Amino acid sequence: MTTQKPSTRRLVVVGSLNMDLVMRVPRAPEAGETLTGYDFATHPGGKGANQAVACARLGGKVTMIGRLGNDAFGHSLRDGLIAEGIADDTVGCDEGTATGVAMIMVDDSAQNRITLAPGTNAKLTPAHVEQQAALLDGAAMLILQLEVPMPTVLRAAELANRYGCPVLLNPAPATSLPDSIWPLIDYLVPNETEASLLTGLTVTDPASATEAAKILLTKGIRNVLITLGAQGVLIANSEGVQHLPAFPVDAVDTTAAGDTFIGGLSTGLAEGLPLGDAVRLGQRAASVSVTRHGAQPSIPYRAELDS
Repeated sequence: MTTQKPSTRRLVVVGSLNMDLVMRVPRAPEAGETLTGYDFATHPGGKGANQAVACARLGGKVTMIGRLGNDAFGHSLRDGLIAEGIADDTVGCDEGTATGVAMIMVDDSAQNRITLAPGTNAKLTPAHVEQQAALLDGAAMLILQLEVPMPTVLRAAELANRYGCPVLLNPAPATSLPDSIWPLIDYLVPNETEASLLTGLTVTDPASATEAAKILLTKGIRNVLITLGAQGVLIANSEGVQHLPAFPVDAVDTTAAGDTFIGGLSTGLAEGLPLGDAVRLGQRAASVSVTRHGAQPSIPYRAELDS
């Protein structure tokens, strides 16, 4: 059962909902190769839904804005949101389009390879967000990713700024962004690959992440947090640069680790924690998630961290 703190304000997630089809494999197959895997499972996923679930399990009060199909995967994903206490009345249904699907291979080194069929996620329009804009009034954070159309992401950020709601953007999957979105972002949270694409630098460690973060700050972003996997998180803003090392763990599956981190970070900020403490909450949650298989099944509850 999710534990919520009374002072926590609403977190609004605009993003994707997918059913994850997960196969564990010894390694990635070569082109044209048929490789025998270990096992197969279906799990609720999608970066938007993963981040919403992470916020809810870590103590946040969450509303999700997205789209699902009228199919078995869609019904299952909606049931999952409801079970987590996430408001789903803003998740629409498209009769003629299948729910989004992600095919995920996880190898013996715990690395994942993911391909997406966006399905109804591609049907989330700026108009859908505009219909729910009042939710942003007084909200603690708008949380965005890039598995829904870019015009929808941009419009959501514009509306959040109109209502004085902070915006967190996880620029994943990695892609270029329109210049107009940069000054709308309060918290940009890329990983090494995404930071590399956005800056043209090769980001591999805290030193190169520092250089990338300096470039991103010049675009008008207020806080840049670059996640570096086992090397921790780099925080950069007008106050300077800080590197927080990761908690050492034996990882078995990194799927949704970044989403779990964002859930902890966002929930901590919604509770009024200082940025560094909110980052550590996200890191603690992510360090648990990588010791478990799957996306949403790996996300811990706040009580697990507190104990």
